[in-house]
Amino acid sequence: GVGMYVIVVASAQELPDVEELYEQIKIPTIDGGKEPVIVFYNLKLDVLRGDLGAPAFPGKDFQDRFLSRVKPVYYLRTRQYSRSVSQPPFIINFQGCIFRSYPGHFQTLLDTGTGRYRKVVGNDLRPALGEFKEQLTDALREEGAIAKKEEEGALFGFLRTGYKTTTWWEDEREDASLEWRT
Repeated sequence: GVGMYVIVVASAQELPDVEELYEQIKIPTIDGGKEPVIVFYNLKLDVLRGDLGAPAFPGKDFQDRFLSRVKPVYYLRTRQYSRSVSQPPFIINFQGCIFRSYPGHFQTLLDTGTGRYRKVVGNDLRPALGEFKEQLTDALREEGAIAKKEEEGALFGFLRTGYKTTTWWEDEREDASLEWRT
């Protein structure tokens, strides 16, 4: 029998077909062997999740019902940020990434500007994007590159981060699955 299915390219509209394949193959095998696995190869699921709930796309419940159970074996998500400061150079550009090589933990890595990354935090749970940005910012605070939280004040800190620091699928919602974090 088939031991593995590899999904190379799938749009958000095609993801329900992958869920249907999963439902068909998850039935225990007659001969007592392992059920086949489905490997998603470079589907950019974080981008596809953003389309869920839009007209002609699967509903947002698809995230909790199926996508949250997809375990990233190799995960690399880079992000770039800018932050204003009150002294020259007045703008600090920084970047980092969330990295995971399964079964290892998720790592928040800060780009050192020398072509290398420095581990800032490691955790068994994947950070939401707002938490990830805060981890990078805290590392810059520790280095003295930006002011400490106490020095910038609570109001200014809130205005800097804003009210919304997560994407819709990272939010704590009633009946939401948090399996995407593992």
